[in-house]
Amino acid sequence: MASTGQAFDFKLFKRLLRHTKPYNHIFWFVAIAAIVMSGLGVLRPILLQYTIDDAFTPKDDELLVYYISLMGGVLLLEVLFQFAFIYFSNFLGYSVIRDIRVKLFDKILHFKMKYFDKSSVGRLTTRAVNDLETIASVFSEGLFMIASDLLKMIVIITVMLVTSWELSLLVFAMLPIILYATRLFQKAMKVAFEDVRNQVANLNSFVQERITGMKIVHLFTRENKEYSNFEVINDKHKMGWMKTVWYNSIFFAVIEMLSSITIGIVVWYGGLQALELEGMTLGIIVMFIELVQMLFRPLRQIADKFNTLQMGMVAANRVFSILDTEASIENKGTQEFDDIKGQIKFENVYFSYDDEEMVIKGISLDVHPNQTVAIVGATGAGKSTIINLLSRFYEIKSGAIYVDGINIKDVSLSKLRKGIGVVLQDVFLFADTIMNNITLNNPDVTEEEVIQAAKDIGVHQFIMSLPDGYNYNVKERGSMLSSGQRQLIAFLRAYVSNPGILVLDEATSSVDSYSEQLIQNATEKITHNRTSIVIAHRLATIKKADVIIVMEAGEIVEMGNHKELLQIENGHYRNLYEVQFSKEKVLD
Repeated sequence: MASTGQAFDFKLFKRLLRHTKPYNHIFWFVAIAAIVMSGLGVLRPILLQYTIDDAFTPKDDELLVYYISLMGGVLLLEVLFQFAFIYFSNFLGYSVIRDIRVKLFDKILHFKMKYFDKSSVGRLTTRAVNDLETIASVFSEGLFMIASDLLKMIVIITVMLVTSWELSLLVFAMLPIILYATRLFQKAMKVAFEDVRNQVANLNSFVQERITGMKIVHLFTRENKEYSNFEVINDKHKMGWMKTVWYNSIFFAVIEMLSSITIGIVVWYGGLQALELEGMTLGIIVMFIELVQMLFRPLRQIADKFNTLQMGMVAANRVFSILDTEASIENKGTQEFDDIKGQIKFENVYFSYDDEEMVIKGISLDVHPNQTVAIVGATGAGKSTIINLLSRFYEIKSGAIYVDGINIKDVSLSKLRKGIGVVLQDVFLFADTIMNNITLNNPDVTEEEVIQAAKDIGVHQFIMSLPDGYNYNVKERGSMLSSGQRQLIAFLRAYVSNPGILVLDEATSSVDSYSEQLIQNATEKITHNRTSIVIAHRLATIKKADVIIVMEAGEIVEMGNHKELLQIENGHYRNLYEVQFSKEKVLD
């Protein structure tokens, strides 16, 4: 997102503050602590002035002890309020980001698949983790720190004017220069921090993708090339941060120089006045030296904390942009399935992934309860898309899809998807135990039910052969298992969920012969007395299907059982079967 050059977005800031409402009592306590701290901080130089003029110069021992005791008490109170301020401002910040993170994750959970097709996993991870941590610093290091510093500056200016307006004017003469430099600094840092966040997101995305696809990197010997690419991205990340360092170096050096010049002027003019006038004392000069440092220090800190605030606002803008994204499947269905019988009907369905080229072109089909329907066709014919539409991962362009006579748009997504069990070609397993990957931590599914189901479909022996059996941790994406073993776990997961409709998407396309035999046995078991849709390239696996649908370029070109389709002269299915059968004979 390009920078507008605006130094601060108050509309965005107000939106962020609305998330503090559940913690109003903490918010106001921190605000009060900031006010008290500003008063206590200025009280010390005032007491120092009285100590020098009333006790030190006249050499009054009792009064000296009294003022020192007062300063000690003020310092103790300042420490206590500083502790409370830091603790509760951080508590507020992390409470707010916890709430926002929950909302963000809930939003991501309900995005349609089309959103993930176009979004980088690394960027989404950055938004959900890094950016939210940055937002927390708005409260812990930005907002309240700036408020405290501003209050302290107001009190300091008031004390200066009451004590000596001449010295005050000399100090204030430097303020326009400092404020102008601060303004330029803020604008420059806003642009710099937006660039930093972009570079962080690019870096996270690159690393995440390469680690996930490390096998491909090794297989195609891309190590050196990816190393070179990483060096470029990492260098851009470094340069993004160095730009912020450059601005900080210039700004703080300028502020330090102006502070030193102002103190020199105060000492010179105050010293002359002390020699000529009775009203100017050594204590006042020392107090002004302290107050000048206290006045300029908050200016430096405000600029520094404003950096933090700016980074938090940039991060908030990115997070809120996801929260404002309308990319969820409409979920207003109120009807429910009492018990899915498994009747499926597609009625003149059209669909496109990119709103331009139609992937599904006017498909109509009827699947009767307990039928096994196979869908075959070349890659890109639209086979898997049929499954995505049935599960409402994507919205159809026109037409209608019915399950048991009910339009799937009239059923809640959770009820619809709970009734459909899917075994995908690319099985995803979490870094958890086999048991938890099967049940997905559903408390309604017991360990006894899982073990019995595994025995029913013939995979219990395979699981028990693994170390720790059902408690075996498969690691990230199931990397400790072969593709065939992962498929068997996916079959068991689908079987345990007891769906009314079962979908097998290329479930035996990349497994060894032993695993294929186990999967074939499992397939026969879990498809028995259940509506099943089987997508397959290997036609030998779907000969027994009740109906075989042949698709080409998003259309149904043939439909029938195995024998019927083989009798069609120059038929698509017959050609596919003969080509595949001849290849298998050659391989044999």
